[in-house]
Amino acid sequence: MIGLAENRYGKSRIRLVRVKRHRERHDFVEWTLEILLQGDFESCFTAGDNSKILATDTMKNTVYSLARDSSAACMEEFGKELIDFLLRRNPQVSRAEVTISEKAWEHLVAAGKPQPTAFVQSSGERQTTKLTRAPGGKCAVASGLENLVIMKTAGSGFEGYIKDSLTTLSPTADRLFGTALRANWNYSADNLAFAPLRAKIRELMLAVFAAHESKSVQHTLYAMGEAVLKGVAEVEEIELTMPNMHCLLLDLSRFGQDNPNEIFVPTDEPHGYIEARIRRNG
Repeated sequence: MIGLAENRYGKSRIRLVRVKRHRERHDFVEWTLEILLQGDFESCFTAGDNSKILATDTMKNTVYSLARDSSAACMEEFGKELIDFLLRRNPQVSRAEVTISEKAWEHLVAAGKPQPTAFVQSSGERQTTKLTRAPGGKCAVASGLENLVIMKTAGSGFEGYIKDSLTTLSPTADRLFGTALRANWNYSADNLAFAPLRAKIRELMLAVFAAHESKSVQHTLYAMGEAVLKGVAEVEEIELTMPNMHCLLLDLSRFGQDNPNEIFVPTDEPHGYIEARIRRNG
């Protein structure tokens, strides 16, 4: 016997720029959204009956129409509004999921002053959130960030690891430590002050990264996650991914020069890849 198993559908890569025009300044955000719906769609797959299908083009238009009147100050709030709207109008939907990422735009600084209506894309970092809810249920909110590229030039080493016949890496107590951080955390509720919490979580992770006496990427990753859970009671668990962006010390002896840990060759691949989920016990 053949039957339909799990399925979902939606619209991906819906791009939105929103400008809020205040008297003294403008606020500018750029979001990319994905909407995915689960529900009673079997007849569409098995019989070609589209009577319960909300067109994905309609989902795209919903984003733009809702954004026009929305007072949401952050991605999480807008995602909640969007899910509420979709579930209210579509009783055939059993679960709605909205994922949003935000590019890093900031007010441009010229002559030492932030320009109220000019902006600069400050980095490749993206802020992210994913919200899911079933009709009548609570909204689960998981937020995060990705491609936060950070580097430290002191306070990092790698020693005491397994050495066998295939080991060529030399131990060091002083190396460069760079990574493109990705972090995702789950909130304990859906009615929180998400924007200041996000700023606090980011600040905690960066402060630990800068100050931690790192014995390995794993060692610092855990310390960063631990600091978030200790410092932000609203976070239930956090997952961090930290690829090791290697900078290899260059041997200049063939040129008759020394290299006191100053000249390196950055390499993109292959690279170490470390991730872990850290949660509260009990």
